[in-house]
Amino acid sequence: MKRRINVPDIVIMLIISFITVVSLLPILITFNMSLSDRTSAALGQVVFYPRNFNLIAYEHLLDDARFFTAFGVSVRRVLLGTALNTLFSIFMAFPLSKDRKLFPARTVYVWFIVFNMLFHGGIVPTFMLVRNLGLLDTLWALVLPGAVNVFNTLILMNFFKGVPRALEESAIIDGARPFRILWRVYVPLAKACIATITLFAAVNHWNAFFDGLIYMNSSSKIPLQTYIQSLTVELSMEQMIYMDPEDIVRRMEVSNLTFNAAKVIISIVPIIAIYPFLQRYFVTGIVLGAVKE
Repeated sequence: MKRRINVPDIVIMLIISFITVVSLLPILITFNMSLSDRTSAALGQVVFYPRNFNLIAYEHLLDDARFFTAFGVSVRRVLLGTALNTLFSIFMAFPLSKDRKLFPARTVYVWFIVFNMLFHGGIVPTFMLVRNLGLLDTLWALVLPGAVNVFNTLILMNFFKGVPRALEESAIIDGARPFRILWRVYVPLAKACIATITLFAAVNHWNAFFDGLIYMNSSSKIPLQTYIQSLTVELSMEQMIYMDPEDIVRRMEVSNLTFNAAKVIISIVPIIAIYPFLQRYFVTGIVLGAVKE
């Protein structure tokens, strides 16, 4: 018996394949450009494969102890910031998911956090607050201003609303208090949703660079994204005086195009490495955390 050709499925697969190619092509071009020489990159000859393959851009980027210092700062920021974002989202979402009979002020708090999601105080007031709290040039300046993520809280709150009330009532009959109910009933059921907001928080902290510019004064405390964003390959006459001729020639082989491409690739590698472990929770967490009737 011949198998029927399902035309709609074929069309959907073709559309998905096209979107996949369009999404991956810029990354491929950037990666190939980081492995090409400056002439080929400047002439726009790099597309599907590197031209005049070399690793000079990566050598120039990694040939600096400050790179590894900034990398360590970013790792600490991601670990601390993601933990705070996730914990605060859980602690806020749990009471806000309750019925107004149990939490009469729920509507007031929800409108308050939604208002703050739409309207921000601005850079200058935030900077003054961080400075007055004595957080400048510390890791806390990078994680505390955004410790409460309203978007993640709303996703988790909507998931908690969908947890059957009977489970909580059973735990109350057994003598469980709210804190125990949260960690023994709600959190295990929300693993997919929590993994999703954890991924969001980690990506946000890893990609952030602007707060490192305004809050950090010491070069040894800036995160990786701020560090690589400030790097250039231009040489001054003072720098060339103290460099060997071979180093000058090698440095001149790097252009801003290839160097910026190498910076992009280096910055996305950790996220690409983490994403496969959380990807299976991603779609489930978003769907379960969607608005429910």
